[in-house]
Amino acid sequence: MPIVAPSLLSANFINLAADCKMLNDSVADWYHLDVMDGRFVPNITFGPMVIEFIRKATTKVCDVHLMIEEPGLYTEQFKKAGADILTVHIEACTHLHRNIQQIKSLGMKAGVALNPHTPVSSLKDILADIDLVCLMSVNPGFGGQTFIPQTLQRIKELRSMIDAAQLPTLIEIDGGVTLQNATTILDAGAHVLVAGNTVFKSANPTQTIQQLKNL
Repeated sequence: MPIVAPSLLSANFINLAADCKMLNDSVADWYHLDVMDGRFVPNITFGPMVIEFIRKATTKVCDVHLMIEEPGLYTEQFKKAGADILTVHIEACTHLHRNIQQIKSLGMKAGVALNPHTPVSSLKDILADIDLVCLMSVNPGFGGQTFIPQTLQRIKELRSMIDAAQLPTLIEIDGGVTLQNATTILDAGAHVLVAGNTVFKSANPTQTIQQLKNL
């Protein structure tokens, strides 16, 4: 069974408590929380304060995805806010190993995200140190985009690297995940499905989460 991580980027922020209750009552495994700074990506979302309130509303894993410049400056704030997993972008980290060490030293699991143009091979020397790789299957910044087909080959390449090294590293796919393409994504070797619009814009979000979980 896949790990299903609905992205709250697509939630109703006027009624966030209701959406959190829906996720808590569903079979969703993680909350996927997208933090954007308007610099690394052309959008601004939310920061530690909102995550702190979400943390109080759930016992599920808070999977925090930092789409920000200089993530090392804010790592401690996100730990205090309640992040269980903290993912940084390889493109935003001049000293990636240092960033990973910082995240781990604070007791969080560490993830690395790759934009669609960044070679999977760039992870070779860090793969053994991280818990999760988030492959962006759209250009980061906005929800509701279409899945980039080349991502499937990237998943296969990354899964081969992980299996060859006998690592427990999870592959997370973020962007354009739908009920129609999720099986193909999982067959390519992914473990975690991030779904925003697919869940929150559906007529029955709880049922949609169940369908993703059953794949």
